Amino acid sequence: MIINKDTLEFNKNIFSKNFIRRFLHTESASGVLLIIFSILAIILANSDLSYYYYLVKNTYLTIHIDDFLLKETVHHWVNDGLMAIFFLVIGLELKREMINGNLSTISSVILPGIAAVGGMAVPAAVYLIINSNQPLATPGWAIPTATDIAFSLAVLSILGNRVPVGLKIFLLSLAIIDDLGAVMVIALYYTSDISFVYLMYALGSFTLLMILNMLNVRFVSVYLFVGLFLWYFILHSGVHTTIAGVILAATIPFSVKKSDHSPLKFLEEKLHTFSGFIILPLFAFFNADINLDSLSITSLSNTVPMGIMLGLLLGKPIGITLLTYISIKLKFCNLPSNVSIIDILGVSFLCGIGFTMSLFINTLAFSESADLISFGQQYSKSGIFFGSILSGIIGYIILKVQLKDSSVNENESAKLDEQK
Repeated sequence: MIINKDTLEFNKNIFSKNFIRRFLHTESASGVLLIIFSILAIILANSDLSYYYYLVKNTYLTIHIDDFLLKETVHHWVNDGLMAIFFLVIGLELKREMINGNLSTISSVILPGIAAVGGMAVPAAVYLIINSNQPLATPGWAIPTATDIAFSLAVLSILGNRVPVGLKIFLLSLAIIDDLGAVMVIALYYTSDISFVYLMYALGSFTLLMILNMLNVRFVSVYLFVGLFLWYFILHSGVHTTIAGVILAATIPFSVKKSDHSPLKFLEEKLHTFSGFIILPLFAFFNADINLDSLSITSLSNTVPMGIMLGLLLGKPIGITLLTYISIKLKFCNLPSNVSIIDILGVSFLCGIGFTMSLFINTLAFSESADLISFGQQYSKSGIFFGSILSGIIGYIILKVQLKDSSVNENESAKLDEQK
């Protein structure tokens, strides 16, 4: 699809002045809802109602039409179905930002991109070093590399207007790139028993979606219909279904010739609230069933939770802050306006809130065998819990002390919105 000057001019008007504020508000409110549903899951899983909680979680839901049969538990429908929609939204956000947003120029991508690399590489290294003598633990290396954007922005929102807009955008851009990295890890590492027949079917679906894009088809329903087949084929191919969401997002046109309609913006707006207020809370509810008996300081003596906790608590801030500092000193990029390296340190701790995304990768990392499932469920969730909580608290304290209330940030926000 060709994007000309008129198209870009139109796109500047597409996104209202308050788009960033509305996005951050939705993510922050979603983070609060995530906390509520996570606490509810923990309470139910550790109470006399645990039988009914796990009964619902493991209930099979079936779609049976003639010879077509799709049978999965509620837990798997959430993780394989709804999470594919979540990553569709992530893909739409990423595409919009790359075409006409905070990642639309090379210079705007460099800083959060470098920070995201550090925020994934160092936590993984910390985990692998700590678990170097534990072969069963190796699949969990990607667990501490994740960032829960909703939780992170929820904590940041508590600080109010004292947070510079540039710092908010840095966190948002870093988290989006981090999510893209998570998708690549899932596709390349957590994939087994590949069915090349279904992969070819998926490739055919992708080809059809690209043809629709080149023909400037504007109807989102057509893309979603083909996307359902793409999701089904990928589900049976052995590749995780989250990839289907990202692939579908890449094919939905940002704009259509001779039209003021933006299919991408339309779908993003329709799904963003659903993703934040329905999908993520449901995911947290069915995945945050942490056994409180395992949540003790002694449980951290095991290398798995220790590696995850230190990966989130130390690996994230060290990786993000160190690579950011080095890239600035080497003049590869500059810090955002009114943002200091200490502010980056505070935000980097917030990126250590892995929670729902770490839990999601945890379900993939320890799922190959009964031994691995037991291994992961017994140890890893306590590391995610302690690492995320401590990272959030430390990040909040640093930013609380570092940042001061200032109306300047409101004026800065208004200027930024006018530029958008």
